[in-house]
Amino acid sequence: MHTAFDPITIGPLTLPNRIAMAPLTRRRAYGEGLSATPLMTEYYRQRATAGLIITEALQPSRVGQGYTDTPGLHDARQVESWRPVTRAVHDAGGRIYAQLMHAGRNSHPELLGGGLHPVAPSAVAADGMVRVHGGEPAVRKPYPVPHALSTQQIADTIADFADAAARAIDAGFDGVELHGAYGYLVQQFLSGNANLRTDAYGGSVAGRIRFPVELVEAVAARIGAERLALRISPGCTAFGLEEPDLHELYPALLDALPRQLAYLHVFEFPGHRDLTVEMRRRWDGVFMLNPHAAPEDWPAGPRQLHLVDDGLADILAFGTHFIANPDLVDRLRSGAALNEADHTTFYRGDHHGYTDYPTMAQARQ
Repeated sequence: MHTAFDPITIGPLTLPNRIAMAPLTRRRAYGEGLSATPLMTEYYRQRATAGLIITEALQPSRVGQGYTDTPGLHDARQVESWRPVTRAVHDAGGRIYAQLMHAGRNSHPELLGGGLHPVAPSAVAADGMVRVHGGEPAVRKPYPVPHALSTQQIADTIADFADAAARAIDAGFDGVELHGAYGYLVQQFLSGNANLRTDAYGGSVAGRIRFPVELVEAVAARIGAERLALRISPGCTAFGLEEPDLHELYPALLDALPRQLAYLHVFEFPGHRDLTVEMRRRWDGVFMLNPHAAPEDWPAGPRQLHLVDDGLADILAFGTHFIANPDLVDRLRSGAALNEADHTTFYRGDHHGYTDYPTMAQARQ
């Protein structure tokens, strides 16, 4: 039996503990061309005692951006800006993965600029509003109907991810996590109401899992499966997504993924502990869990540490508590009190959902 404070190996890395820092959108990429800044270097360095840091989401292409001031990893300037971050984390004894995220339909032409338009599996608009300009007061507009990706554009998008993953390794990251959760592009392909395609990338469960499977395979071929992970959030309804067949969908996805991945990262949506248990049973690799069996479990923290002892998870990912507790691992180990995070200030009040739980307001209704 293991505890959350025991070491574990993922790919070539040995983590000193099983507490990961979950990816937390920050919207502070104020460097030229949406590059990382010295403030970001210090932010991640402070949290280097986490078993693994997973960065805020980085868009793999210009059209993949979904929020103002989020960082990219699609040009040389951005790569260079992340090198001080990875160096600082490593010098502090930490390990850090870059999370790559394509927002898909959850964007707007005014946010993207350059004549770009959001893309998605099908021409179905997301629910909600998007902030299109920085500064105050915020300017928000409804999500537009996206352009449906052609099969060639799907291949190009996968290539963008693979290129960005290679840039992440070049920038000094220990690995890459693909964001397949929260209603963004990967989950849009998995969805039953955002993906209305009638070709090989839609329709049946086998069709709807094809994009994430091909994406994982392509990135693994570029950087090695042992340095690659996938994050999913079965049952997440962010931006109006529906997954009516998720108990068939996600087991099929897991069965199709390479077993050599560094880990599988599950963001658990309330009411789906039975599916979490089933995925844990099916996945024989390292299983990372951001646990929320019920709405009152948010934010994930000390009460969930027993899930490693119980065998439900190999690694626990905590988000909110890392905001105000850079020394979270030490506090959890000693049982010390935790500072409370002011997540509305952290996100400047306009992220679609806050910290590591984007649809908690819905879950509490």
